[in-house]
Amino acid sequence: MIDTLSAGDTIKCTISKVPNNKGSRDTITRLMRRDPDIKKNLARAQRMRRQRMHAYIRGGRMWYSREKAAQIAICEQGSSWSMRFTHDIAPDLASVEKYLAVEKS
Repeated sequence: MIDTLSAGDTIKCTISKVPNNKGSRDTITRLMRRDPDIKKNLARAQRMRRQRMHAYIRGGRMWYSREKAAQIAICEQGSSWSMRFTHDIAPDLASVEKYLAVEKS
């Protein structure tokens, strides 16, 4: 399926099975972050963390305590997302192909 895609095609990916190894889960999560809606939510969460950053003086200088990043893209069975296909993500898609159902939108 990946060989038939051309650059700029919109694809929809659905997680059919959650991988046991951490590397594949991280790859799927990284691919999920390419979805426009997830990307927008991550950018908003980053902006809100920056606004709510707590600054305090310790030892005569400013220290900052910042919230942890939001976990918006979560690798769970049945999760789906859409993104534009580019050839730089073809190896990543090929490495996790057995865990995903990829279809052209």
